[in-house]
Amino acid sequence: MIDSMFTPLLLICLVCALCDARRNHLLSQKHGKLGEPFGHVLLTLPPDQWFDQKLDHFNVEDTRIWKQRFFVNSTWFKHGGPVFLMIGGEGEASPEWMVQGAWLHYAQHYNALAVQVEHRFYGKSRPLPDLSLSSLQYLSSEQALADLAHFITFMSTEYQLPPHTKWIAFGGSYPGSLAAWLRYKYPHLVHGAMSASGPLRAVLDFAEYFKVVTDALATVSPKCVTAVAEATSVISEMLTSTSDAEYLTQQFRLCKSLDISNSKDVASFVESLADNFARVVQYNMPGSLGVTIDTLCEIMMDETEEPVERYASVNDLILRDSDEPCLAYVYEEMVLDLRNESWESEMANGGRQWIYQTCAEFGFYPTSDQSRHIFGQEFPLEFFTDMCRDIYGPKFSRELLISNINRTNTNYGALELEVTRVVFVQGSIDPWHALGIYQTRSDQAPAIYINGTSHCANMYPPSPDDLPDLVKARHRINYLIGKWLKADYHHDSHDNN
Repeated sequence: MIDSMFTPLLLICLVCALCDARRNHLLSQKHGKLGEPFGHVLLTLPPDQWFDQKLDHFNVEDTRIWKQRFFVNSTWFKHGGPVFLMIGGEGEASPEWMVQGAWLHYAQHYNALAVQVEHRFYGKSRPLPDLSLSSLQYLSSEQALADLAHFITFMSTEYQLPPHTKWIAFGGSYPGSLAAWLRYKYPHLVHGAMSASGPLRAVLDFAEYFKVVTDALATVSPKCVTAVAEATSVISEMLTSTSDAEYLTQQFRLCKSLDISNSKDVASFVESLADNFARVVQYNMPGSLGVTIDTLCEIMMDETEEPVERYASVNDLILRDSDEPCLAYVYEEMVLDLRNESWESEMANGGRQWIYQTCAEFGFYPTSDQSRHIFGQEFPLEFFTDMCRDIYGPKFSRELLISNINRTNTNYGALELEVTRVVFVQGSIDPWHALGIYQTRSDQAPAIYINGTSHCANMYPPSPDDLPDLVKARHRINYLIGKWLKADYHHDSHDNN
């Protein structure tokens, strides 16, 4: 039984945001980055390994190569067994995932070789000397998928893997999309894939994001939603008064006084407050202060304080949990930081690269344009599209963004993606599930929709507090992998998942 494989680990840390700096409040919800696995284990982490990767897979005349980082765990591998591939995403690849995580229980069960590849332009995988636009033109999901295909052929030779060794891809969030797309683009190399929380549909205005956040708060109590709406309504009125702006500066511990004549700063401020709720809902895991959806709603429903004071109390809690003295929200400061092209920049830890990918491929902008938006109306789509232009230059017009998004959906099929031996896993309170497949449309590619869980929940180490549906989901994934490994490469049409 698979039950015996899952050793409970204490959940002791909140999933990290994309950027370490609190100034990147604005960035943190335009992605759904998979965080570190929970807990600390007394195991030796695997060393960095490197292999030669092509810079441009689609230009035969470009022979430039660079060193791409990867990790290997061969603890349970038996020659002739499968290879499990964890795909890196929009941040530095963590060797912690090589000693923790549900995928390693599957690897142990099936005697698999476990490998993780870091995404180009993230972490230590630096193809070029800087992050200029001339360099970032080589940062794309298409190049990343080709990287993985090249890596598979490299490993097959390096480890002398038998012909038709079966590779199973694993990914959460953006890598969840990559896992499904890898199976779609390179079915002769990848036998199956587990795609967790993968947004498959690129979209400019991701208005559904805050609808899911609102619905998640409502699962605690409709009063929580009402309290948030009341607070933001009052704040919206206060944003018309200079004296009230000073009150907001003090109440929300802003690093600089709020200038209500600056529409970009106002948008950034209101969006940052909304992000306090969005980040907690997206992960809904205890941090050092035990910050969960229940925590937020307990604060917001405390009628001993006025709604705005409660809203500020949430902000105080998040600042303490982030170990930050004040809320940095100034738009121009963020843009100037993101313009920095150096690998030594604070934004080189993923901020400049990922925002570029949203402008060049995906969009994914969580706007306030949704009707009856409880977090205010101050951060519309224009706020985000202007950001692309302000950071990367005037050529990144709204028209170009729309064209880029259409290209991505044409390239991969969006929600009409046709694949076999892929399981799509989504959580009901994960805002990103709205852009993914969460209902089974084909036995060849089943969907698992886990009530009550959020972003990439099934990938983390099991806990005694896991919901029954989450436990069942991990069982189902293990079962599917076993069935796929028994399937013949040459009989896709006869597979019954």
